[in-house]
Amino acid sequence: MSRAERRSRRRSRRRNRTRSRTRRALPWVAGVLVLALAGGAAAAYRTGRLEDWFGDQPAPLVAPVPGFTAPPAPWPRVVARTAPSAGPTGAAVRRALGPALHDPHLADLRAVVAPLEGAPVLDLGHGTSTPASTLKLLTAVAALEVLRPETTFATRVVTAGRREIVLVGGGDPFLESKQPAEGPARHDASLETLASRTAKELHRRGVTTVRLTYDTSLFSGPRVNPHWPKSYIPDDVVTPTTALWADEGLNPDGYGRVPDPPATAAGLFASYLRKDGIEVRPAITQAKARRDAREVASVTSLPVADIVERVLQYSDNEGAEVLAHQVGLAVEGEGSYDAGVRGVTRTLHGLGIDLSDATIQDGSGLSRHDRLDAETLVRVLQMASSPDHPELRSVITGLPIAAYDGSLGYRFDHSPGRGLVRAKTGTLTGTSALAGLTSDARGRVLVFAFVSNHVKKAETLDTRAALDRLASALATCRC
Repeated sequence: MSRAERRSRRRSRRRNRTRSRTRRALPWVAGVLVLALAGGAAAAYRTGRLEDWFGDQPAPLVAPVPGFTAPPAPWPRVVARTAPSAGPTGAAVRRALGPALHDPHLADLRAVVAPLEGAPVLDLGHGTSTPASTLKLLTAVAALEVLRPETTFATRVVTAGRREIVLVGGGDPFLESKQPAEGPARHDASLETLASRTAKELHRRGVTTVRLTYDTSLFSGPRVNPHWPKSYIPDDVVTPTTALWADEGLNPDGYGRVPDPPATAAGLFASYLRKDGIEVRPAITQAKARRDAREVASVTSLPVADIVERVLQYSDNEGAEVLAHQVGLAVEGEGSYDAGVRGVTRTLHGLGIDLSDATIQDGSGLSRHDRLDAETLVRVLQMASSPDHPELRSVITGLPIAAYDGSLGYRFDHSPGRGLVRAKTGTLTGTSALAGLTSDARGRVLVFAFVSNHVKKAETLDTRAALDRLASALATCRC
């Protein structure tokens, strides 16, 4: 055997040994991957990233990063038109939805489809339904109409004496504890930034020791909605609504929520002051600031338009309830659950939305006592799309895109509705809903609302998939 042949044989043996080791390792690698995926899924469920699959976790426990901007959405298809066509017809819509409408998982279905302007061309079912989180569409419209898109909310520090300061909550739903270290920051509303500005001003005044109190009096009434199931708070489903919190009351360790969000926010603020060279006396208590108190520093929230987009995009319950409280303040002079409901209702009545048959108990749709006609959701979306109401446009731009982002980011997989459907989701135990817009195969925009009540808990995901098929059928309909 020549030297070259011996070298070739040695290389062949080495390759065979490598392949053998790889084959032996594959089962171990596969096992590790399975365990990792299972752990990731468990963590996702624990933190609420699997938003409210069975109604026990209606919103993510992890707040989106402030200033997050999604990459550009896929361009919608271009449809060639050879001649003008009439509007969609009920017969065409019914034919397109036919098979999907008969899905056995769609219990007690209420289905309404309409063009961008005009009366519904399809109206199935009757009466009102539990809307779940699609109710947030009404809260969003009222907030934009009353508060205006450009409005911001300030979290302030004011004086209560030469060496006494008060942290005053301004009802900023997305006030953060720390300023993000990386990425574009679209606003400065963090306790860390507020402490830095406060410390700078105190040092300028020659003050290095202070007594700190905090003021939550902007909002009144109970912090927990009496129409919510009593399990929501102990099960960490939602944070009690208050004018002062950080990170929506989420626990800094990433699990659950803090028991007293305002006190926790004040404690975090004090810790940042100490880092900036200001000594804070240990006792931090709640107190109301004087009306004539002098401002030391402040930070401002995102504009209402951006808050609305984020609330709808991620189905943010805390943000929706704070917006409703702010509407109550603006319309009723009181920031409470009851005033928020009255303020939202009055505002929508003023816009011509009929709520005579509706029952609204909150701003988020968490209450199982909420009742709404699906046609109301369609009317609200038509209004938000209208050129007569440019102030409401954030309702449409905030709708998640199918299989792309927000609460629809993990839905519509392998579906013709991918990238074509924009819709607000709604899920509680026994309820699944989808309300939004899509363009049909002729390029015409259709507005829809599908609400299924009395859903069996074990069939929640099947019902969601059935709703996705309904919306996808509209996207492919030559209506």
